Amino acid sequence: MTILAEIAEPLLPPAFEGWFRHKGWTPHPHQLEMLQAARDGSHALLIAPTGGGKTLAGFLPTLTELAERPREGLHTLYISPLKALAVDIHRNLEQPIAEMRLPIRAETRTGDTPQVKRERQRRHAPQILMTTPESLALLLSYGDADRIFGALRCVIVDELHALAGTKRGDLLALGLARLATLAPEARRIGLSATVAHPDSLVAWLSPTGHADPALVRTVKGPPGIKPVVEILETEGRLPWSGHMGTYAAAELYERVRKAGTTLLFVNTRAQAELVFQALWRVNDDVLPIGLHHGSLAAEQRRKVEAAMARGELRAVVATSSLDLGIDWAAVDLVIQIGAPKGASRLLQRIGRSNHRFDVPSVALLVPANRFEVLECQAASDAVEAMTLDGDPPAPGTLDTLAQHLLGCACSAPFDAKALFAEVRRAAPYAALPKRDFDDVLDFVAHGGYALRSYDRFHRLKQDAEGRWKVASAVVARQYRMNVGTIVEQETLKVRLGGGFGKVLGEVEEYFAQGLVAGDTFMFAGQLLRFEGIREMAVIASRAATGEPKVPAFAGGRMPLTTHLADRVRRLLSTPAHWPRLPDDVREWLELQRDRSGLPGPGELMIETFPRGGRHYMVAYCFEGRQAHQTLGMLLTKRMERAGLGPIGFVATDYVLATWSLHPVTDPAPLFSEDMLGDDLEAWMGDSSLLRRTFRNVAIIAGLIERRSPGEKKTGRQVTVSADLIYDVLRRHQPDHVLLRATRADAARGLVDVARVALSLKRARRKLTHRALDRVSPLAVPVLLEIGRVSVAAGAIDAMLEEAAAEMIAEAQPKRGERGRKRA
Repeated sequence: MTILAEIAEPLLPPAFEGWFRHKGWTPHPHQLEMLQAARDGSHALLIAPTGGGKTLAGFLPTLTELAERPREGLHTLYISPLKALAVDIHRNLEQPIAEMRLPIRAETRTGDTPQVKRERQRRHAPQILMTTPESLALLLSYGDADRIFGALRCVIVDELHALAGTKRGDLLALGLARLATLAPEARRIGLSATVAHPDSLVAWLSPTGHADPALVRTVKGPPGIKPVVEILETEGRLPWSGHMGTYAAAELYERVRKAGTTLLFVNTRAQAELVFQALWRVNDDVLPIGLHHGSLAAEQRRKVEAAMARGELRAVVATSSLDLGIDWAAVDLVIQIGAPKGASRLLQRIGRSNHRFDVPSVALLVPANRFEVLECQAASDAVEAMTLDGDPPAPGTLDTLAQHLLGCACSAPFDAKALFAEVRRAAPYAALPKRDFDDVLDFVAHGGYALRSYDRFHRLKQDAEGRWKVASAVVARQYRMNVGTIVEQETLKVRLGGGFGKVLGEVEEYFAQGLVAGDTFMFAGQLLRFEGIREMAVIASRAATGEPKVPAFAGGRMPLTTHLADRVRRLLSTPAHWPRLPDDVREWLELQRDRSGLPGPGELMIETFPRGGRHYMVAYCFEGRQAHQTLGMLLTKRMERAGLGPIGFVATDYVLATWSLHPVTDPAPLFSEDMLGDDLEAWMGDSSLLRRTFRNVAIIAGLIERRSPGEKKTGRQVTVSADLIYDVLRRHQPDHVLLRATRADAARGLVDVARVALSLKRARRKLTHRALDRVSPLAVPVLLEIGRVSVAAGAIDAMLEEAAAEMIAEAQPKRGERGRKRA
């Protein structure tokens, strides 16, 4: 008898052993370890590769326990970051339940669940409920939350790495702390395939909020087979600029045609629409190709998911809406169009291919431009080395805490001291100062010092025992209508053919406002003609021809990780690695080396040159678009004070370029680290950035409601309300807790202060200034970004090629210059 069998026999009930044998499977060691952890009463973090039976390992303790000791009521809560993943896991779990005839009812509860079913689930909960962080917060706000969750025995958090460190993760961590009070016997299980900081996730799962191996057992699956990653080498010339990757449509279609089933991942919803249309234009075989992104109607998304699961589609073009956990074993190939922006993100997407433990995933990377070739190669190298990226989870956000405190009050009166202790048992808030908690509670109760004279901000009151309770049923109803931390741009439904026509999905309000009757636009994979806006809906009809616009969705761009940026720098500065690159990219880098130079791993290289009556400064920072935009704002302010006459700047993930009336002769003072002091404060105070950030913080904290019974505020109404309150707080209470939350949000996200600081530190240590007489080859891509968004879509590619040809000819060494340099 094998050691595995000796372990397995006491852990797996006979029915489960028979089921495994019937399937031709042998339980993986990590699946048995999860059963043992449950038997020992331990919380557990399972880190296992995609296809390694991770989900089954998470549910095995629940299934075996309910098989041996059937019971009614909620036993296990499964929490997913995606609605689609919850639905997919439910479908997969139904199979063993049915095949072993287990006395278990499993159901999903998300924002798409009908109200009648939700009410029935509250009265008669299933043994297993699959849900999302937002739905859990909603359930915890009901007066019968103690009854619903009192007998809970297990909480499974899937794709934990995708939640930890986000506001949704903060809300969930607070929800778990609440569940620990309501159901102290409930164990926690975290599932993840890609973990860069395991100790942080152990702390996140711990009921104390601290990493304690005695409380949370870490279970690791075997590493699995390394994926096979290829970078597309196009037969044509690689674009100098652009981010869509549609130039490769014909080659992508050939790959789709030869593969069984393909998932094509893109980075933005607009890119999804364009790539989908580009593929259909060359789809001579009329292959069934689907489209999936978060702005499409839920019905359409589900239709695509079901068709894919049945094997009826040859390809799906998708955004991050299908990043996580969708179990389609028949996927033969994953194509990433555009640079992946992170090694962990790429591994997650690659794992959707050959969703099996014993078969390598197969992926094709399609760079959209020449710089993205470098990023794709760096990402491929990171996957080969199996090095992951990502920052450790940041401290919990105060606006999310405010929402949680109100939700607790909606459920039942609470004692502030006891709730503070409970909140500190959530890892993101383990170090929360008492002052911050008191300020948040003060804000939730009556708005804080500057707003307490307004009755509408009084949402809590104290009872005779000093406990805090919700001020009225109206406040509780408002909370439940606005729960959640996802603040999307205001959207309008897209309807075909009138007020009762089919809903295709939603577009953002600002895009719809830019349309005039007769305009055509691309949405849901169709060419539509804009008829008008009626009753908060875009009315459209199908169009046969027209030059379409594509909706641009806010928040679509993903930040370049520090780890991947460092790898790109090393690749650039190591000519020994260049033979792996396409010929035209290698020639481009060789020309740059001869013409100017290349930035080393630890330096900030800056080029200056004149062109077209202007003076350009190009900084090769590699800190991501958000950090570069912040740096651009600060630099142009300094250039203005220095009398250089700055005209503008443009930022990509890799490079920042400014142009001015007068030349920059010494860039070092412009990049001194003191710009992160008064300069940053002044710019943030004057810019609209803090106003936009405050709007989101105010919505999450419940200061401004997006929805009321029978009414939904427009984006303009929300913005006007937020701006008025922002001005009041800045004038009368500048240290208000929401202003503190706003500054922290801006620094961490939109401004990316930490990455700006990295660039400035690099400049202090080693700044290389190359004063050139004309544009360098490496600067061509960023200069092509200038003004490109205002060019009509059909003319962009032609303009870029023409401008690139002109600039690269200018960047070429003059006759005899290259030979002299090498000599």
